[in-house]
Amino acid sequence: MKIVVEKEILLNGIQTVQNIITAKSALPILLNILIETQQGKLRLTATDLDVGINCVIPVDVQEAGAITVPAKRFSDIIKELPSENINLTTKKNNSVIIEAESCQFKIMGLARDEFPKLPEFKDKEVVRLEQGVLKEILRLVSFAASMDETRYILNGILFKVSKNNLTLVATDGKRLAIIEKRIHQEANKEVSIIVPIKTIHELNRNLKDEGDLSLMLGSNQVLFDMGDVIIISRLIEGEFPDYQQVIPPPSNNKIMINRSQFMLAVKRAALLSTPDYQAVKLEVFKNKLVVSKSTPDIGESREEVPVDYQGKEMVVGFNPNYLVDVLKNINQEEVGFELTDSEKPGVIRVDGYVYIVLPMRLS
Repeated sequence: MKIVVEKEILLNGIQTVQNIITAKSALPILLNILIETQQGKLRLTATDLDVGINCVIPVDVQEAGAITVPAKRFSDIIKELPSENINLTTKKNNSVIIEAESCQFKIMGLARDEFPKLPEFKDKEVVRLEQGVLKEILRLVSFAASMDETRYILNGILFKVSKNNLTLVATDGKRLAIIEKRIHQEANKEVSIIVPIKTIHELNRNLKDEGDLSLMLGSNQVLFDMGDVIIISRLIEGEFPDYQQVIPPPSNNKIMINRSQFMLAVKRAALLSTPDYQAVKLEVFKNKLVVSKSTPDIGESREEVPVDYQGKEMVVGFNPNYLVDVLKNINQEEVGFELTDSEKPGVIRVDGYVYIVLPMRLS
């Protein structure tokens, strides 16, 4: 293989694929990126056997070929090269010569044959989604997925496609985020899959504000094709909890509040939180919300926030992070926060989006 490529283009390609590589991999080949010429372009591929990602970049191909190179070392070298144009040449003993101006590196790679093949998705049904729409709705639900590996089924996002509807759901057992969106293309069959959160992070990194993507299903795998970037992932197998059961009907006991003011007040109160004393106290009065925090041996805070509210007075505690997560991701400047009593969950509903958060006991 012999190619000439622009430094920034190659660096962007490396950074696109190398995020999924974990330093703890038991197989040395999984620490490498596969680079292969393809119809006048260069394809870069990385995988951890659960998620695979590849991207295509424009290069000047002088001689076709393929090799795998250690991802981190390759990335570090390319970053530090002095010039814009880089020459890459592979030799018979799996060594790679990297040249730029008067600077030359030689690094050892591994043969392409050792690199795991990513599954193929031929003749699969395609669901087309707008990248900008998917990016927006992932932002509203992905933070609610569980990071607790003992609750494997919750370590991802439920994707449901039914006719012209796309529904995404995430929960960690203490909060639940659901969003429904209309899609342009009607799906021929219903889709219900759980996509791991690691895959979701890669999707979020690569989704653009414009253009479409193709979603394809294989047996227990999914492919997201964004044109120059393709992500292939195993699915989480099992039954996602019946989230419909826990969505309370809309309540009239609703506090209308400025989103930014509410978020900043909760953030400030959370400055006094400790692992043992997490909950922030919300005291609801007529047209006034008091956000406070009291932590033994640490200190106290109290802040009043104006609201539009005529319901009953109550006191309720919440994990501040669970409130900040949703408030920083929704765009509406005024939000309705439904509260029934101190034992029931708080609910925020905005245009097909529902966020439910369980209260915490105030110590």
